[in-house]
Amino acid sequence: MIGIVGIVVIFVMVFGGFAMSGGKLDVILEALPHELIVIGGAAIGAFLLSNDLGAAKHSLKDMGKVFRGVAWKPTDYRDLLCLLFELIRLARQNPVGLEEHIERPADSAIFARYPRIQADREAVELICDTLRSASMNYDDPHQVEDVLDKRMETRLHHALHSSHALQSMADALPALGIVAAVLGVIKTMGSIDQPPEILGKMIGSALVGTFMGVFLAYGIVGPCGTRLKTVIEEDAHFYQLIREVLVANLYNHPTNICIEVGRQNAPNHVRPSFFDLEEALRAVKQEAA
Repeated sequence: MIGIVGIVVIFVMVFGGFAMSGGKLDVILEALPHELIVIGGAAIGAFLLSNDLGAAKHSLKDMGKVFRGVAWKPTDYRDLLCLLFELIRLARQNPVGLEEHIERPADSAIFARYPRIQADREAVELICDTLRSASMNYDDPHQVEDVLDKRMETRLHHALHSSHALQSMADALPALGIVAAVLGVIKTMGSIDQPPEILGKMIGSALVGTFMGVFLAYGIVGPCGTRLKTVIEEDAHFYQLIREVLVANLYNHPTNICIEVGRQNAPNHVRPSFFDLEEALRAVKQEAA
C-alpha cells in the first residue's frame, strides 16, 4: 500500500508542480506515447538481452513484493519458533518419530499446525535438510553450519537478482532518454524550414524523452529496485532465524535455549516478546500432552 502511495505522490508533485508553474501538460501528453515506445521498448529489450527467460520471469514475479511488502509478519516468527521447538523436542525424545515429519513434511501433523510455513518450500526444505543432517551424527557441527551458511548465501544472492536487474535498468534509462531526445532533435532538424512556433513544439517534444528517461530512472524504477532489495533482505531474516536455532541445536544446547537464541536474533520489529513466546510454547506443550 505504501508503494502505491509513493507513486501517487511522485506523479502529483512532479506534474502538479509543472502545471502550477505554468507548464502545458498537453505538450508532454502529446509526445508521451512515442517517447515511451522508444524508451520503454529499448529498456525492455535491454532487460531481456541481459537476462535469461527464467531470470526475467523471476523479476516480473518479484515486482509484486514492491507493493505487498515483506512476506513474514511478527506472528510468523513466533510460529516458526514454536515449530522448531516441537521438532527439536521430538528429535531428542524420539529420533525415529521425527523421521516421518522431516521426510514427508506435507503430511506432517506438526507442520500442518503452521500452514504459512508449511506452504513455503524454502523454509520447509531448510528445516528438514538440516535436521536430517543432524541425525547423521556429524562429528563436527561446523560441517553442517558451513553448509547452511553457503546455502543461505547462495539463496540470498539468487533472490537479489531481481533487484540488481531493476537497478541496472534504472541506470540505463537516462541514457535511453537521451537517445529518444536525439531522435527528436534529428526529426526537428529535418523540419528546420518550419515556423518558430512549430520548431519550438518539436524541440519541446524531443526534450520530453530526456525528462522521461530521468523521471522513470530516479522516480520509479530505481526506487522500486531499492524497495525490492529491502523486502528481500528483510524476509531473509526469517531463514536466518532457522539457521540460528538449528545451529544451536547442533551444539546440544537445551531446547529452550535454542529457541531463545533464535528469538534474540530476530529483528526488533518482528521479535516476539519473551512472555508472548512463553505463552505460545506453553500452549504447544499442552496440545502435545
